[in-house]
Order: sequence, then C-alpha cells, then structure tokens
Amino acid sequence: MRDLPQSPARKGIREGLHAGAVRVDAATPADRDRAVDTLRAFAILGVVLGHWLVTALVADGRSLRTASPLQHMPWLAPISWAFQTLAVFFLVGGHVATRSYATARARGTTYGAWLTARLSRLFRPVAAVLTLWTVTAAGLLLTGAEFGTVHTLVKLALSPLWFLVVFAALTAATPLLTRLSPLWPLAVVLHVDLIRFGLGGPSWLGWVNEAAGWLVPFTLGAAWTRGELERRRAGWILLTGGAAATTALVAWGGYPASMVGVPGAAVSNLNPPTLVAVTFGLAQCGLALLLRDRLHGAMRRPLAWAAVALVNLSAMTIFLWHQTALMATTATGLLVGRLPGLHTVPDGLGWVAARVAWLPVFAAVLAVCWTAFRGYEQGRRRGGRTRVVRSSRPSERGTAREKRHV
Repeated sequence: MRDLPQSPARKGIREGLHAGAVRVDAATPADRDRAVDTLRAFAILGVVLGHWLVTALVADGRSLRTASPLQHMPWLAPISWAFQTLAVFFLVGGHVATRSYATARARGTTYGAWLTARLSRLFRPVAAVLTLWTVTAAGLLLTGAEFGTVHTLVKLALSPLWFLVVFAALTAATPLLTRLSPLWPLAVVLHVDLIRFGLGGPSWLGWVNEAAGWLVPFTLGAAWTRGELERRRAGWILLTGGAAATTALVAWGGYPASMVGVPGAAVSNLNPPTLVAVTFGLAQCGLALLLRDRLHGAMRRPLAWAAVALVNLSAMTIFLWHQTALMATTATGLLVGRLPGLHTVPDGLGWVAARVAWLPVFAAVLAVCWTAFRGYEQGRRRGGRTRVVRSSRPSERGTAREKRHV
C-alpha cells in the first residue's frame, strides 16, 4: 500500500520543525554535554508528570480538597517509582555546580559573582509566581471563597519552592562539598531514621534529612566531576545496591512503597526524605550513569536535541508553573460541572484513564504559562547567547568554544 500524500500545510510544519531543530543543533557548542542536559530534562518532566498523575483536587460543594489515587489504590505505588526523579536532578545539579565552580576559579571569578549568577537563574522566575498567587489568593478570599480551598490551592502552587530553597543551599555550599564523600550524608540519614523509627525519637528530627537526603545525590554529582564514576562498574554498583536496599527496607523495614507523599499516611518517604527514598535515589543515579553513552548517541538527532534544549532553557518555568496549570484547568472545568478525572474522587481505574486523557490539556495550559513567563527565567543575554545554545554562526564556534553550565 502506498503512503497517502501529505497535505501542504502538514508538510510545511514538519519541514519548519526540522529546519528549526537543525539550527538549534548547529548553535549548540561542540563541547556541550548533551547527556547531562537530557538527564536534567527527564528529571524535570518526571516530577511534572508525577504531580499531574497523583494530585487530585476533589470538588465537595463549593470547596476543593486534595486527594491521591495512591490513597485508594496503593497497588499503583510503582507509578511513583517512575516519576519521583528528584535524585537525578540533584545528581546533575551537583555535577554541574562543582564543574562550573572549578571553571569559575580557573578564570579568576570570585565566589560571590559565581553564586550570584547561579542563584539568579533559579530565583528569577519565582517573583512572577509569588505575585500572581498573592493577587489570586486575595481575589478569591474577597469574592467569598472558603479559606480552606484557598489554602489548598496556594499550598499546591507554591510547593515547588521548597525544592529551590534546598537546591540553592547546596549550591551555595558547593566549595565545601567538592571533596565530600556521599557516604557521610548517607550515614546521617541512616542514623536519623534509626533514632526516629527504631528508638522512638522526635518526628522533627526527620527534617535533618531534608538537607542530608538530597546531599547524597548532590555529592555523587561532585564525585562524577572528580572522575570517580566514569567506569560502568560504579553505575552498576549504585543501581543494584540501591535497588536491593530499597527492596529490603520496604519489605522488612516497615517503609511505605510509595516514593511520594500520600495524604493521610503515617509516614512519607519524601517529606522529609527517608532512608528508603535515598537508597531508591542511589539506584536512579546508577541507572542515569549507565545511560550516559546511549543518551549521547540519541542526542545527535536534531529533533530530539531541540526538545531537550527547549526544556533546559525553561526548566524552572516549567517546574514552577506546572501545578498552576493543573489548578487553572481544574478551576475552569468547574464552570461546566464535576468532570471525571478532574474533580472526582480518585478511587478507580476509570479515574486513572480520565486523568491520562487530561494530561494534554494540562500540557497546553502549561505552554500558555511558559509563553507568558519564560522571559523571567531567561532574562537578557548579551550577544544573543543562552546557556544551552548560542546564536553564533557555525564558522565562529571553532574560535569561541567555552563550556556553559546550567
């Protein structure tokens, strides 16, 4: 059977996308580590999809309350294993930060100037989120919305900010962490959990793991920079050791199987991180290291690389606004009525199927947010340069090579 001829409009779109991807590919510095950018993109998109799949806003009369399909269907816990990818983000963050700091020192850049540049990339888009939600919350309260509903919405919208605070603190401590072994923070997490769960210690002690838990993959990234994780053996040790420890802790240690928080659960593996969240993160980091070569090969394709570059250029915008996209869709849908997968209790596979069908709508609303607010993240760049691609012609790349780190 012969292929049906494509319409001129469809053919033009495909040719335009391919031409744009080729330009992005040509504008990428030759020494850019595309595997690192790909891992970062996967980590960000994993968190976004995970939130969209397990966060439900149930409409009860005039109020909204949070719920999770993992409450009603705990056997869906493996979904959280696929989409709880923060450890990979911290792995890449530690690798990029330590490498960037070493480059800055070699150039004579001061610590203050280096840190200011890095943190401005993280916090530049935050002001827009805070402003919009301050105005939104005030407007909802003035129009008679229930305080509980407004509190639920604001809490969800601003929940990504905890990640930025922890990540910024670790970034600021980079000079102290360049030689720190991941075994030290891992030992802290182990002892904190032993005191909390084994010896009946205070629950507030768990918040020590908010720093120590994410310090483990961050310092693994520093070890990557030092060249200690180049052999595939390191990746296999992390993957198999982390997976075995996670399995044992869930099966016999009393830890929950879900790698995200479940409303109403006695223990959350994520808030704050537990030992099982850290061992699971070690397995994820091992897998990420093993996939580096394949990712390098895959990113030679212009279309694939253009998609990854786009996510990296707007990583914080995507991360900060994805919950807003979910809530905007939910609120708009209420004008029609209680819609399945959007406002209903997540207590069956029908809800899961309906939620999956809503994902393209969430993505479209997020694209609108991205269009409106991406400028706050990217800011002004001298000479038309960005952190991932640059506007120089291919002939200029040979004389202007320098590493750029996100």
